[in-house]
Amino acid sequence: MHDFEKNALSKVPEVTLAFWIVKIAATTLGETAGDAVSMSMHLGYLIGTAIFAAIFLVSVFFQIKADRFRPFLYWLTIIATTTVGTTLADFADRSLGIGYAGGTTLLVILLLASLAVWHRTLGSISVGNVSSPKAEMFYWVTIMFSQTLGTALGDWTADSAGLGYQGGALVFTGLLALVALAYYKTRVSRTLLFWAAFVLTRPLGAVVGDFLDKPLNAGGLALDRYSASGALFSFIVASILIFRQRAARQGH
Repeated sequence: MHDFEKNALSKVPEVTLAFWIVKIAATTLGETAGDAVSMSMHLGYLIGTAIFAAIFLVSVFFQIKADRFRPFLYWLTIIATTTVGTTLADFADRSLGIGYAGGTTLLVILLLASLAVWHRTLGSISVGNVSSPKAEMFYWVTIMFSQTLGTALGDWTADSAGLGYQGGALVFTGLLALVALAYYKTRVSRTLLFWAAFVLTRPLGAVVGDFLDKPLNAGGLALDRYSASGALFSFIVASILIFRQRAARQGH
């Protein structure tokens, strides 16, 4: 029984280059799709958050009920976390008026608290151990906080810090490169590096998404949000079909 548990498959994919490619595309889609619903449809951040939160909860329910790793269901849930993260962060930053700095600080605290409680409860925050309903709940709550944090951090960097969307993209690409360098050149905890990369890919996607759909006078390309979202969604589907993903094994 011990050997079976040790080799049991996780409900999340192996962390490969394909994983990060799809993750960045999904976070970019979260920005364009979130903006499409809250801004282009004129529904506002609160209603947009309610819509995407409902999709997120339904997706997580079926993800937890699934008997094994199912790529399309997994990435649908990821997209749901990144869209609700976009509208929730925008609601907190702009509608509630706490600003990018306040929103970022609050979400850093929530993310660290989620990781701490997860580790204290189950003894590990490794994605290779996400094979039980309790571990999955911690996993998806942590991801939702990380996606929301990434939106606030991306907006803060591009707007408040004055770096713009291209400057912000360069900053987060550089930080991700440092994480990759640490992965290949040091013995820093792989779990720590995974969560660092996971968080950093979200603001990268946020600034790239904003660059695609924001007006020209704001530094964007003014692309149609619906078309950009459709193109990104198609790219994600194609990537899932082309790059066959396997479930991560426990302990990896």
